[in-house]
Amino acid sequence: MSAISIGQAAILGIVEGITEFLPVSSTGHLKITEGLMGIPVDDTSVVGFTAVIQVGAIAAVLVYFFKDIVRIVSAWGRGLAHREQRHHHDYKFAWWVIYATIPIVIVGLAAKPFIEGPLASLWVVAGSLVAGSAVMWVADQMGRHKRGEDDTSFKDAMLVGCSQILALLFPGFSRSGATMSTALILDLDRVAATRLSFFLGIPALTGAGLYELKDAVGAGVGSAPLVVGTAVSFVVAYASIAWLLKFVAKHSFNAFVVYRVAVGLLLLGLLGTGVLSA
Repeated sequence: MSAISIGQAAILGIVEGITEFLPVSSTGHLKITEGLMGIPVDDTSVVGFTAVIQVGAIAAVLVYFFKDIVRIVSAWGRGLAHREQRHHHDYKFAWWVIYATIPIVIVGLAAKPFIEGPLASLWVVAGSLVAGSAVMWVADQMGRHKRGEDDTSFKDAMLVGCSQILALLFPGFSRSGATMSTALILDLDRVAATRLSFFLGIPALTGAGLYELKDAVGAGVGSAPLVVGTAVSFVVAYASIAWLLKFVAKHSFNAFVVYRVAVGLLLLGLLGTGVLSA
């Protein structure tokens, strides 16, 4: 039997789609949901499944930002072919995304046993939810929100890209939360910080999903649950992206901070009382 049923896959796809790009930790919410459904959160096939259905959410980013991605990739191609085109910001930005992805790939491969083992504990998720909330609140308060997307630099991309490592090592911290917080500290406005988080997530999350595909299928997850989970996450993530960009244009991240703290404290209570197993 598959380690995850089709019904469970659909539920996890909804959770993934909603939370992947909101700064609330998709990994944390997936692990909590898996725990509530009695799915072992540190099982190799389950870890692989959650990485694979992220590809559905990434596909939603590719569709939503299709025109931007075509513009950036086209500029990159023109720059490779013609030296005089290499001064264009989009050409530079394409390289920045590539360079900024390298650190998380290195750490991900080196720390894989820990990420899939002790760091997969729900205790880590709970602590990271609360700690990440504090970082997000401080970043939103201290950021001057004065720089737009066209003002981003190589330094910005590298620092924001490296911040993804926090979420990789501490599920519950949130990749979106870490990247957006870092961008806010660098004085990017909330919309620019959110869009930069999206673009930097494309190669990192796509690579993780493809890398984990063999483990997910080979270790007990059937192809049907994978397809269902990925398809559901795509549809839900597309709607989530559209909502988030409208939200951050007019609101601070305080609502996410309050929500994260509440979920983290609730999870600590459930673990402490034995309702959930770590």
